Amino acid sequence: MKTRLVLIVFTLCFSSSFAQLKLADKFFKSYSYIKAIELYKEVVKEGDSSMHVLTRLGDAHYNNTQTKESALWYGLAVNKYERKIDPEYVFKYIQSLVSIKDYEKAELWANKLKAMQAENPADTKYIGDKFDVYKISEEADPRRIVKLNNLDFNTKYSDFGAFVIDDVMYFASARDDSERIYDWNKEPFLDIYQTEIIRNGETISFDNVVKIKANDVNSNYHESSVAITKDGKTMYFTRDHLTKKRRLDYDKEGTTHLELFRATFNEENQQWDDLEVLPFNDDVFSTGHPALSPDDKQLYFVSDRKGGFGEADIYVVDINDDGTFSEPRNLGENINTPGRELFPSIDEAGTLYYSSDGSVNYGLLDIFKSDIINNPNAVSENIGEPFNSSYDDFAYIFNSETMEGYLSSNREGGKGSDDIYSFNTYLCEQSIEGVVTDELTAEPLPEATVRLIDEDGKVISEVISDAQGRYQFPNLLCEKTFTVVGSKKDYKNDQKTVTTTDENKKINNADLVLIPLIIDNQIVINPIFFDFDKWNIRTDAQFELENIVDVMREHPTMVIKIESHTDSRGSERYNMRLSDRRAKSTRDYIISRGIEAERIESAIGYGESQLLNRCSNGVPCTAEEHQLNRRSYFYILKE
Repeated sequence: MKTRLVLIVFTLCFSSSFAQLKLADKFFKSYSYIKAIELYKEVVKEGDSSMHVLTRLGDAHYNNTQTKESALWYGLAVNKYERKIDPEYVFKYIQSLVSIKDYEKAELWANKLKAMQAENPADTKYIGDKFDVYKISEEADPRRIVKLNNLDFNTKYSDFGAFVIDDVMYFASARDDSERIYDWNKEPFLDIYQTEIIRNGETISFDNVVKIKANDVNSNYHESSVAITKDGKTMYFTRDHLTKKRRLDYDKEGTTHLELFRATFNEENQQWDDLEVLPFNDDVFSTGHPALSPDDKQLYFVSDRKGGFGEADIYVVDINDDGTFSEPRNLGENINTPGRELFPSIDEAGTLYYSSDGSVNYGLLDIFKSDIINNPNAVSENIGEPFNSSYDDFAYIFNSETMEGYLSSNREGGKGSDDIYSFNTYLCEQSIEGVVTDELTAEPLPEATVRLIDEDGKVISEVISDAQGRYQFPNLLCEKTFTVVGSKKDYKNDQKTVTTTDENKKINNADLVLIPLIIDNQIVINPIFFDFDKWNIRTDAQFELENIVDVMREHPTMVIKIESHTDSRGSERYNMRLSDRRAKSTRDYIISRGIEAERIESAIGYGESQLLNRCSNGVPCTAEEHQLNRRSYFYILKE
């Protein structure tokens, strides 16, 4: 008998703990972290220190920016469940430790997390080899948006290698199908074209595309890859190596190589003249793809000459004041690989961009960048998506002042074999604003608390509504989902979800309507539901009754009475007893949450004696009509 009694007591305790846990989870999911923390702690006091409870306590504090407390609970979780716990919680623990400047412990767990990830090499989601606990929060600005657009003038043939100066774009194209066909790709040979950029506010378009205005630049063979000095007087470009009779010249293996040329702009006839072959070309290797330094004093180019690191390397020569050149210098192994490095360009800040297929990348040619011009020891970095794809991505140019640029790619969705894409990159920010009002009166609610919550459930900002009930969250990330939650003493919370777009400076409206809990002499909550023929308090009922608990905590002298009513189904005597049990179980729950028993004057069931409609015994009614009679009242007797 004693054993049975102990078992019954244990079962009751377990049931209570389990119900409390379900209720805590419900508040956690509704972003009510303070209430969730209170309930989870009660679960812990009852003996439940499961991984779920400990990590939820960590998350609730972490999401509410209480990192000292989150470090405590995450610490308990990771130490107790080190071999089982998800790396996500270890990472959040490290972040919490860094936030409270416990770097020694953060370093320890960072090493443990690296070891966890080493067991699964594909999983480097949280930290990589260069992870530094002192720089844990340093990330690229996530507000930066990139829009990539396939240009209207692209054709079904190859178009690539944009270069822009004074709102004129130069590029290579095989669009002239009246010319001879290149056997290698069955397209016409490449020529250099130009088009004027027409600006209309933030949008751009292009004037008629024509062949470059030049006396002798375009031949019957390939020309491409233009670089022009800032004064607009000197142009460098790439051409097939030709014989004196202007026919393709081949080496002993039957290969035609590339050469670099220089041309001068003739002010009188407004075209490019005076072509000269650069002295560091040779008929046994290729030299091409010119790029100029920001001060026009160095010329960068690509060559497969002997002595390099791979199939094609990037070199540089100095341009002397008299127009002569220094000896070519290889940019070294921090840039060049055993593969091909092609299409260099340099922005105004001196950042070198180029394409390579010699490093692990997204596929084929990828675009890389390096600060090697400013720092000889700088290493290269893949610039990532959307610039790079699983296809060839190359000929990237970027204006760091306007944050605009162009690249070439043969990726899917284009018009031809190679297409030119424009892009602009900008800091995209939006705002969320609205008015908090009272549902009953439609009047604005000043001094309401409005929290901004991110996709991970973390509270990232909190404001108070002004005298007109207005609130605002400015400078928010584009293309993100946020939840705004409004709360005020003696009101039910309201929340709205807002997903920002990629439209810069857009204002998103999210008005919040709070339902008053105190109306006249009652605390009004949503209906409390019970299972059929039962009076135990379900989780959804507990969730509603917490509103009663909150109001009574806010008003410590308040005294209430509870009434419970049923519909007419069942006998009158049975309904009277059932409603009385439900009223008293409701009272008992409120008392269990720390409200003094004397503050609930009475808890009485009235059965079906006070119906609100015609649905008495024997009258056919719908389920909704019967539901209207199943209700509880919480009358305020004293404030």
